[in-house]
Amino acid sequence: MSTPDLAAERLVPTTWEGWFRWAHHQIPKPQSPARGTPAACERYDAARLDYLGKPFVLETPTIRTVMTAVRRLLILNRHATSARRGLILEGLGGTGKSTSVTELGRTHHLSIDLRHPGHDRIPVVYITVPAPATARMIAVEFAHFLALPIRSRANMPDITESVCRTLIDARCDLVIVDEIHNLNINTTHGGEVSDQLKYLSERIPATFIYAGINVRDNLFTGPRGQQLASRFALVPTRPFAYGTAGQRQEWDAMVASFEAALCLRQHRNGTLARHSEYLYTRTNGRIGSLSTLVRGAAIDAILSEKERITRDILDDQLLDHAAENPGAVESSQPA
Repeated sequence: MSTPDLAAERLVPTTWEGWFRWAHHQIPKPQSPARGTPAACERYDAARLDYLGKPFVLETPTIRTVMTAVRRLLILNRHATSARRGLILEGLGGTGKSTSVTELGRTHHLSIDLRHPGHDRIPVVYITVPAPATARMIAVEFAHFLALPIRSRANMPDITESVCRTLIDARCDLVIVDEIHNLNINTTHGGEVSDQLKYLSERIPATFIYAGINVRDNLFTGPRGQQLASRFALVPTRPFAYGTAGQRQEWDAMVASFEAALCLRQHRNGTLARHSEYLYTRTNGRIGSLSTLVRGAAIDAILSEKERITRDILDDQLLDHAAENPGAVESSQPA
């Protein structure tokens, strides 16, 4: 498997080429030009908008938990020949599941590159479960990630065998399966998909990580569910809480981290801290919504040339329906 060209701009992490580019793609915080010529200022503004267009990845409690747990699992699974242990992240949307697992994958990928430069390896696979999924579709998703040719008449065992051989040869040791809520093992197709993933985890000497929205009712029932429950640890992701002094301090620290990442000419650190409770109310404690709110406000501050975030700018931001109507969304979730 050749090393992708970093000069290309497509950053689609569900292919090896796109994942490689995404993992190595960094947008540093722009530095204000020493000489404020019109051209330099225009370039600085363009760089700031590009920087704000990429989500800030901050060290949340969930990311810390996942990083620690998976480092441990990678070691525990290193010499296992079967029944490898895995991890499932589950919770409401916007609570950091996909961000946590992709950042985990990026960190592991870069660590392997640093320790084994120049090696022809694929340390991480990242796929999403399509809806509705079949076992063959899962095999095809893996093959698509690896850019393996699939003949029109290729059957599922042939595709699966090709995937397994490729990932064993490439020394893959981390497989991330996102959108796992599209799998319900209580249905015929869902059960077949679960069996396919189990087979892949037995053949490929890698640690498997799943992420999805409120998945325990879909994954942990029946004989297949019991087997999953005996091999996978569950890490719940939740919105931040704000009831105790310690919880408010944790939220305030997250707000301060977002503020420190901004690059506005007139903005003073501590401004967002004064709006911490308001930010919590607007986002219902969802880290994804907070990221959208703060970055969107910073973009408007640049485009309006105000260069600082004000309450009015924050009020003007449009957020996701889950943040704006948390009670309605949560009450519609299955018990």
